[in-house]
Order: sequence, then structure tokens, then C-alpha cells
Amino acid sequence: MSEPVKLALVTGGLRRLGGHIAGRLAQSGYALALHGHTDAVPDDELADILEKSGANWSGFTHDFGHDGAAAALLDDVVQHFGRAPDLLVNSASVFDYDDARTLDSASLEKHLRVNMMLPTLLTTALARMIPADQRACVVNIIDQRICNPNGDQLSYTLSKQALAGSVRTLASACADKLRVNGVAPGLTIPTDDYDAQQMERLTALMPLERLSSPDDIASAVCYFAEAHSVTGQVLFVDGGAHMKSFERDFMFM
Repeated sequence: MSEPVKLALVTGGLRRLGGHIAGRLAQSGYALALHGHTDAVPDDELADILEKSGANWSGFTHDFGHDGAAAALLDDVVQHFGRAPDLLVNSASVFDYDDARTLDSASLEKHLRVNMMLPTLLTTALARMIPADQRACVVNIIDQRICNPNGDQLSYTLSKQALAGSVRTLASACADKLRVNGVAPGLTIPTDDYDAQQMERLTALMPLERLSSPDDIASAVCYFAEAHSVTGQVLFVDGGAHMKSFERDFMFM
């Protein structure tokens, strides 16, 4: 008898980095529950992968700013697929600019809610769903800046530091039901704020003289998904960026 198809829930899994992770999981044979903030429509690249792979997938729209969103998302996934996910990838993220001069309670609360609180609530809710004889896997997408922070994107940085700190704590608290790990990317998918010359300069600044790619991040997620003796770890996939201290965010360099 063949093994049942594994199910992965990827938050923010319809586009950008979450979409790349979802695409790799589809190619690896996973069924997919893909979460979106305002819609459940995959971008063109992911839609093509989903079609070609024949993956069993469904999209789920939940605003993580609303109370009860974590429980509602998991309930919807279980109702649709008939079981809890084997893999949870917490990729959804808020990334707004503030610093010590502009940070306010609304910005800090928004970042902490989406970037740390919702992943924690999803993780603990998943732990309660897993049967006693099974163990699922959680991978949190963090950020290399947690090692050498600067003053830019202050609320975002604090929220990702909190998420990184939660990895070991949740790995211990939920060890009977979950393995919990984190992947910390560097600059991976630049926004339109970056130009080609800037990207060349930033690449040259990295210890490995390369930036992380979406494929690098997806490979790290897949490693943790299958590394059954690994928990409580944060893996930096960033071209070595976390080993250096930068005075400003890459956007300003």
C-alpha cells in the first residue's frame, strides 16, 4: 500500500516567496492548502506549477488582522481535506517601514500580530489536532536581520526576532506533536525599489558574493520537512549576510 499524500499549509503561499515554497512542495508531491490575505488566486508561475504537477490544492482567504483567524484557517483546511496538515509553513508577513522616530503602537501591534502571534497560534492549534502517534512539522520564515539589526523596519525586525525566539520554545513545548524550525532568508526577491546596479553592489557585499534565491529557501524548507531528527533550529540561508553588520537596510545601500 502506498503512503498517503502529505498535506502542507503555506500561509502567504500564493505569491512571492510563499508561492515559490508552495511550488516546490507541489513538485515534491504534497497536497497544498494555500492561504492568502485578500484572495486565494495563485500568481501565474505558481498556477503553472500546480497545473503541471497535478497537485491537489485549495486556496483559503483569511485576514490575519481579525481575531480567530488562525483557528478559522485550520478549521477550514481540516474541513476541506479531512485532516490536519503534516507541514505548516508560516510565510505570511507584514513588512512596513518604521524606525525609532516613527514607530507607534498600531505599527508594532500589526507586525507582532501577523509576524509572530499568528504563527504561534497556528502552531499550537496544529499541535492540538495531531493524533498521539503522529508528529507534524512547522517551518517559520524569519529574516537574517535578527542577528545584526539596524534601526530600519523596527517593528518588522522586533516581530521577526520574537518569531525566531519562539522556535526553540515551541519546539520544546510541542515536542510530542511537532518539530519546529525556522529558515532565515537574506534579500531574496527584491521589490521595485532596487535597481540592477544596486543588486550587483549588494551581491558583492555578501561573504559568499551571492544573495539567497527562492529555490534556496524552498530547499531549506523541504530539508526541515524531511529531517525527522531536527527541531528547534534556525537555518540562515542568506549568502552569509547574517555574519556582517550593515548600518542600514539593504534598500538604502
